[in-house]
Amino acid sequence: MKTLTLYTTAGCHLCEEAELILRYCQQYEPGIQWQSVDIAEDPALVERYGLRIPVIRKDDAELGWPFDPGQVMGFWK
Repeated sequence: MKTLTLYTTAGCHLCEEAELILRYCQQYEPGIQWQSVDIAEDPALVERYGLRIPVIRKDDAELGWPFDPGQVMGFWK
């Protein structure tokens, strides 16, 4: 089973919206799993994602904001 990584940080309203989208998609594709990573805990992640979060990562591919449920489902497959 593959797991997505959601790059996020506390207090980010777009990140909260991204998590809602993931939960919505999970209703239709129960196999969707993700792990949230707070970029504030790692300076390298802040450097890479600081202005781009939320970002979903799978293997070596990334889906950056903005995204909708259809894009997430396509990315998951």
